[in-house]
Amino acid sequence: MLLIPAIDLANGKCVRLRQGKMDEKTIYSEDPVATAEHWVEAGAKRLHVIDLEGARAGKPMHMPIIGKIAKKFPDLTIQVGGGIRNEDTVQAYLDYGVQYLVLSTRAVAQPHFVKDLCLEFPNHVIVGLDVRDGKVSVAGWSKLTRHNIIDLAQHFESDGVAAIIHTDIERDGMLSGLNVKASRELAASIHIPVIAAGGIKTLKDIKPLHQASGDGVIGAVVGRALYEKTLDYKKALRLIEKLEQGK
Repeated sequence: MLLIPAIDLANGKCVRLRQGKMDEKTIYSEDPVATAEHWVEAGAKRLHVIDLEGARAGKPMHMPIIGKIAKKFPDLTIQVGGGIRNEDTVQAYLDYGVQYLVLSTRAVAQPHFVKDLCLEFPNHVIVGLDVRDGKVSVAGWSKLTRHNIIDLAQHFESDGVAAIIHTDIERDGMLSGLNVKASRELAASIHIPVIAAGGIKTLKDIKPLHQASGDGVIGAVVGRALYEKTLDYKKALRLIEKLEQGK
């Protein structure tokens, strides 16, 4: 099971938002590359990097920084989201060494774009579905659509996406615990992996997450809990190891 540290970028710095609101951000580091190194040294095998300003601008705003991270840690799996709107952007990230591109806004607005990318870049596309009250939100969580998450996930699975990231907006950045039930329900409706996000706070959240791994929830993205130190990343990895060994 993967526990994936999140690095959210704004103005060249590592920040965290509450429920996706740019006016409710906390700066945690001035050096994203050093932050990535910290998580790698702590045992991270994958990073979740989001270009927050890129998501709003509709184009990458932090690609050089993300490229530096990928170049410095060639064995690290990196999934990047925010401002990915065309094939050239995908190719540029892949050339840097990024493994997965996370689509959300354009995936929902133009589903054919996902299908085209999956054909051109097989096994490199992940769709992030950000949900409030069972409905998918887009444009940096500023717009709520009428789309049901399970219907969309099944559609994207048929298009060939590698995984779905399920974010509960109400819990994101709130340290209120993962919505494991919703992630399990989503995983049960599709055959591709689901990555949960939004709400992990302490070690107590790890066991329910691990219990969902048998249903297709392969891990979770964790952010604020790490930066505010309510969750010790090394201890969490050790707990996962024990759970996987049946101890």
